[in-house]
Amino acid sequence: MLIRIVAVGRLKAGGERELVDRYHGRAVAMARGLGFSGPDIVELAESKGRRTEERQADEGSRIRERAGSAALVVLDETAPSPTSEAFASRLAAWRDEGRAGLAFVVGGPDGLSSEVRQAAAWSVSFGRLTLPHQIVRALLAEQIYRALTIIAGHPYHRSGTGE
Repeated sequence: MLIRIVAVGRLKAGGERELVDRYHGRAVAMARGLGFSGPDIVELAESKGRRTEERQADEGSRIRERAGSAALVVLDETAPSPTSEAFASRLAAWRDEGRAGLAFVVGGPDGLSSEVRQAAAWSVSFGRLTLPHQIVRALLAEQIYRALTIIAGHPYHRSGTGE
C-alpha cells in the first residue's frame, strides 16, 4: 500500500526539514518489508486566490488530484486524536484490506476545503492546538515511522507502561 503525504506549502532548509527527512528515510526503509511503500512526499504551492474560499477550493482540487485514488486521511485539529497504537492499527487494517494507497493531507494556512474534509476516509488530530504546517509535517513523518515500527514489533515505540 502506497503511503503519500500531500502538504500545502514548502519546507525550507532547517530543523523541520531535517526532522522530516530523518523520519521519512526511516519510514521508507521500514515500509518495504511490511507491505507498504513510501511515504512519498508531495508539496503543493499555496494558492494565490484572493479570498479564503478560493484558496481552499484551489488547494483542495490540487490535493485531490495529487492524491489520486488513495484514501484521504486529513489532519484536522477538530478531529479525534488517536493513540499511536490505534494509528498503527488503522494503517495495518487498510493494508490488509487491500487498499492501494493512503494520502495524508496537511492543509495550508487557510485550512482544508469542505470537499476535502468530506472526502476523507479518516480525520486525525495531533492535538487541539493550531500548529505550523512545518511542525505538523515533522510530527506526521514521525508518527508514520512509529506506526510502521509498531506493526513490525520493533522496540522503537514504548507504550508508556515502563516496559
